[in-house]
Amino acid sequence: DETALACQYIAAAPYYLESWGDVEMKKGHYSLTQPTIRPLFNTCQFQDALLNWSGSDKNFYNYIKEHWNTSILNGKNFNKAVEDGVFESKHSETVKTQTVATSAKAVADLAAMAKRLATARSNGIELTLYPTTGMGDGQQFSNPWLQEFPDPITRITWDNYLTVSEQDAKKWDLYLAESSFFVTRRNSADGGLNGKYATVTLNGKSLTVPVIVQPGQAKGSVGLALGYGKKAGVKKVLQTGVNAYSLYQDFNNVQTVDISPAKGIHKFAALQLQNTLMGRGDIVKETTLEIFNTKNHKFWNEVPEVSKDHEMIPATSPEADLWDSFERSVGHHFNLSIDLNACTGCGACVIACHAENNVPVVGKEEIRKSRDMHWLRIDRYYSSEDTFAEDDKFKDELSGLTGKTGSLSGFAQLENPAENPQVVFQPIMCQHCNHAPCETVCPVAATSHGRQGQNQMAYNRCVGTRYCANNCPYKVRRFNWFLYAENDEFDYNMNNDLGRMVINPDVVVRSRGVMEKCSFCIQSTQAIILKAKREGRPVAAGEFNDACACSAACSSGAMRFGDINEENSPIAELVKDDRAYHLLEHVGTKPNVVYQVKVRNTKES
Repeated sequence: DETALACQYIAAAPYYLESWGDVEMKKGHYSLTQPTIRPLFNTCQFQDALLNWSGSDKNFYNYIKEHWNTSILNGKNFNKAVEDGVFESKHSETVKTQTVATSAKAVADLAAMAKRLATARSNGIELTLYPTTGMGDGQQFSNPWLQEFPDPITRITWDNYLTVSEQDAKKWDLYLAESSFFVTRRNSADGGLNGKYATVTLNGKSLTVPVIVQPGQAKGSVGLALGYGKKAGVKKVLQTGVNAYSLYQDFNNVQTVDISPAKGIHKFAALQLQNTLMGRGDIVKETTLEIFNTKNHKFWNEVPEVSKDHEMIPATSPEADLWDSFERSVGHHFNLSIDLNACTGCGACVIACHAENNVPVVGKEEIRKSRDMHWLRIDRYYSSEDTFAEDDKFKDELSGLTGKTGSLSGFAQLENPAENPQVVFQPIMCQHCNHAPCETVCPVAATSHGRQGQNQMAYNRCVGTRYCANNCPYKVRRFNWFLYAENDEFDYNMNNDLGRMVINPDVVVRSRGVMEKCSFCIQSTQAIILKAKREGRPVAAGEFNDACACSAACSSGAMRFGDINEENSPIAELVKDDRAYHLLEHVGTKPNVVYQVKVRNTKES
């Protein structure tokens, strides 16, 4: 890469998954990291190199083992510490008091910093250089999963760009004329997202970058992601974006710059073109903490009603069903709960799903044609007014003016995000409906309902009619337009022996012409069932809790997976919680994915 080209000597070290190491997470709490694979290449771990250069005849593994036995374990077994993963020493209790005191001081310092930040002023245009959620500072630039990972806020892949407020974009002539009803974005005839270019100048250095109008961006400020624009040691298909490090001066990520418009139109690859819910409050249900604490859940989590024999009945009532229900009380029945309060939109679940299920990378051009293959997406919505509650009021006003539908031009105003909008993230995957509309239209029974609640796919039976995708109200099914593995036209991570090492052998690699979607990681749940069967025992309580890759990767605990037939399991309690609701409940699909109503504390203390 660029760093290696600037060096005279290069010492190749193995990846961390090929190396031994140890960590101390906090005082008195230790962990050993062990290699999961032998080194693939002729490399030498940095610590081994240090031992060699210092004249020691030990390797790093023996060095760690000796150090732990003499200084940390206090007579405990080293192999047991490796197996457990975490070792806690006796003096850790005395540290807890110190940690609490330090945390309190940190909160006080944070409040003071926030006040200073609120009163800060800049004489010019303030540029903030930042590492993105997916790509970071660029160390993982050659990872196609992260290149195709949509930014949580802009929902754009395969690019970095200058984020600008709508007012500044108009003032600096960086704003494309409105197209259709998307006022802050320009969508071309092929459905893709387009934007202008801007030239950013700092101390005589100039950089031309594409522009995105970003709701909520502070006036007079712009943002640009670091970590893009690499050329050396990177496949040509991965050489995307511009190198923003040329604007990173004096080790400061905030710079004062000049902005001017540049020629040309840039084509973005965006996974989401809509900005708001347009008043559809039943998609993301939310309430305030005050209402949540003072009113019955039927008020803030109302069950939708449907008409039967000219009378309104609850959509969840058996009388509203079009199908006979499956027997769900026998055996295992899997559900996934998603807490909208806890979801930060970080996307760890998206990457975990890719890795676990061999989801292919398709590239910028295919993403631009809405042919992304993500089994799990995270929809991001802005409020049209200052809050989502005001959106609902505005929608009601429009409906009152024009009957029950509202005027088209009036409702189109709801697609414009507020200057300082509220934001919400909602993970969407196959809802594994108990009354699945996709199953009834498949002419070859390639998709069917499993005894454990999953909506299953038989890939070698699918003939690619795509009827199921047309009939899915959640739009979560993906069609393989091409063969993405071992195809030079998609030279990402499945074309050579090294790249194919990322493939999970427990999951089939799908071929051209078949539908695919979330499977609730059926390979993992089946592995747990078969393991218990082989050991002659029932599945233990909680054994399914981390079976789904997305829930296992979720660091905030927003996703919880499990068996609702397991008594007192976390998922069984969450499904019965007052905050629980199903997406598009009035459609009557009876999903096995349940969402928890978002509760906002809107009172300032």
